[in-house]
Amino acid sequence: MADIKLTQLSHGGGCGCKIAPAVLQSILADARDKTPFPDLLVGLDTSDDAAVYRLNDQQAIVATTDFFMPIVDDARDFGRIAATNALSDIYAMGATPIMALAIVGMPVNVLPLDTIRAILAGGESVCAEAGIPIAGGHSIDSPEPIYGLVALGVVHPDRLKRNSAARDGDVLILGKPLGIGILAQAMKKGLLDRAGYRALIEVTTQLNRIGSELAALDGVHALTDVTGFGLLGHLLELCRGAGLSARLDLSTLPIMPSARPFAEQGIGPGAIERNLQSFAADLDCAPDLPDWQRRLLADPQTSGGLLVSVAPELANEVLQRFHASGFRDAAVIGWLAPGTAQVIVR
Repeated sequence: MADIKLTQLSHGGGCGCKIAPAVLQSILADARDKTPFPDLLVGLDTSDDAAVYRLNDQQAIVATTDFFMPIVDDARDFGRIAATNALSDIYAMGATPIMALAIVGMPVNVLPLDTIRAILAGGESVCAEAGIPIAGGHSIDSPEPIYGLVALGVVHPDRLKRNSAARDGDVLILGKPLGIGILAQAMKKGLLDRAGYRALIEVTTQLNRIGSELAALDGVHALTDVTGFGLLGHLLELCRGAGLSARLDLSTLPIMPSARPFAEQGIGPGAIERNLQSFAADLDCAPDLPDWQRRLLADPQTSGGLLVSVAPELANEVLQRFHASGFRDAAVIGWLAPGTAQVIVR
């Protein structure tokens, strides 16, 4: 039993488990807010990170849920990553988390109880770091291990950051480096060394709490976090919401050093291809762009970085705040301009 690897018990892992974007769009094509709710500030009308309901003029509640199958074999690390990822959607709305509920599905006849306890303990440790309780939850006996959170937060309605509020001329800043999905796949193949694994855990367990701080800045117009659809997919959601196009500068794009060699070898999760197929029509790349860089843009990030759309005059301050908060790889990666919603890479 001690030799059981969590990643071998599931068909996918982390945010790479997401339903392919094109399939999801088809499933949700008819899903709309059927009844008018004036206090529902964010619902199904945009591709935002969480739902938001106004309680009064000073408070709105932010609600989200996120769960997935194991991305790593260490039980405690799996729990930590899943909880960090779930809370990220709260921070991406500019909110402060207040409470969480655990979502637990485990093959109880396969996994030792100590392993299940370690997964939950990992999630609890992250919530403790965020200063919130796990106040309840729900568990089922399932064929694959699943863990995540329902996360609740609060935000002043005026500080709410939607991914559709970006403006022409805004600078784009990415808070964490890319390559998480690639490193996770390398680990599953037995190719990732200890240093690479430490880098993977460091990035995926770093809370995006700076989102609450950035929400107080008037020049920060939009926030989202980069997860299962990759930088390409989540940037396109921002572009579609705002009716703008994005220009990316590959020379400034932060990449985890240990991920690049694997990317150049073509190693990565199957979700990369699904993401590229879903967004190919809205990606304009230079003809000589190496295939590994194109794939990197679609690499599913589990507990990835915040993507910030900010007025140019405030970009340096936002970048400095990222660095001061421990996001040493945060970088300006491009800007927004008029035009059809697409990502132009040069």
